[in-house]
Amino acid sequence: MPHIKKVTAGFIIIFLLMGIVPKQTSAVGVSAQTAILIEQESGRILYEKQAHKKMRIASITKIMTAILAIESGKLNEMATVSEQAIRAEGSSVYLQKGEKIKLEDLVYGLMLRSGNDAAVAIAEHVGGSLEGFVVMMNQKAEEIGMTNTEFANPHGLDDHENHYSTAYDMAILTQYAMKNETYQEISGTETHKAPNPNEKWDRVWHNKNKLLTSLYKYSTGGKTGYTVRAKRTLVSTASKGGMDTIVVTLNDPDDWKDHMNLHNYAFNNYELVNLKHQGTLRDIENEFYDDKVFINRDVLYPLTKEEQENVRINISLQKPQEEWEDLEKVPNVVGKLSVKVEEREIADIPIYFDNGKVEKPKGSFWDLFKNLFFAITGVS
Repeated sequence: MPHIKKVTAGFIIIFLLMGIVPKQTSAVGVSAQTAILIEQESGRILYEKQAHKKMRIASITKIMTAILAIESGKLNEMATVSEQAIRAEGSSVYLQKGEKIKLEDLVYGLMLRSGNDAAVAIAEHVGGSLEGFVVMMNQKAEEIGMTNTEFANPHGLDDHENHYSTAYDMAILTQYAMKNETYQEISGTETHKAPNPNEKWDRVWHNKNKLLTSLYKYSTGGKTGYTVRAKRTLVSTASKGGMDTIVVTLNDPDDWKDHMNLHNYAFNNYELVNLKHQGTLRDIENEFYDDKVFINRDVLYPLTKEEQENVRINISLQKPQEEWEDLEKVPNVVGKLSVKVEEREIADIPIYFDNGKVEKPKGSFWDLFKNLFFAITGVS
């Protein structure tokens, strides 16, 4: 149960942070019909344009297909390519009916070359059938908070009317996927080789994402997309100076330029600040809590220079109860640490009691957390 509480609290914090929109959205613009820029760690929205409008999304659908394949634990298994897979229209990695191919190679073919045949082969192997995999896609979407999304296929082709998402939802999905190291590696790969069943030489797949391969030195990955109805869609991730960003554009005729401009806007105007380190809250006035309460995560948030001067941190703790003399009866969560910037609450962090039931955070910051018991002005 403590683990479930921690996970739930984490998602609450993410959604609180993603709901905060910056003042300076007028400083940058895009050609896209809908767009969003978020900071990856906190999920803070740094720019948005009709980000909740439902749109066709084309091949950025494959981000969901990829992360489900990775999470299946079957990457080392051999998948058998079906007739249905090789009949998939559009972009292809030219699989052959009946060939056996490692699921991991299919995911590379999916993400780098946007193979629709690879998408179907993955769906059939991981989900048991195309229909079964689509159920998995929608279950995962619901689980991570994609409230304006419905998937009807694993590749994004315009073969169903009920296949859509939003820039905001695709940012949530990408933020989720980027927490997975295997996904990070695949998404950020420029070239991948895979065995060719009928030739002596390997298949060689080059990534279609030009931001990664040539245009943008801070690029860390992403996914391209295009269909006649969706037009150009693009998800990109970038990293500079310890800050990671995600951009999503839908129906954007100038997406390469727009993505570079949005990432640069974030890097030029925001700094990822560690407002409070995880660990024990020292010098609590109440003797019952002194050296016995902690937060289990760093409080990281992207802030402008101006915002950094207006941070307020406050601790609220429950009044100890008589029955708490038996430490086993002290609840896991005994208070909260709230962070405000210019009177806007940006984080509401649960404070845990060290009762042996909640795992303490590990790391060098554990004993460096001091003097956190009144509202504090400024950044630690």
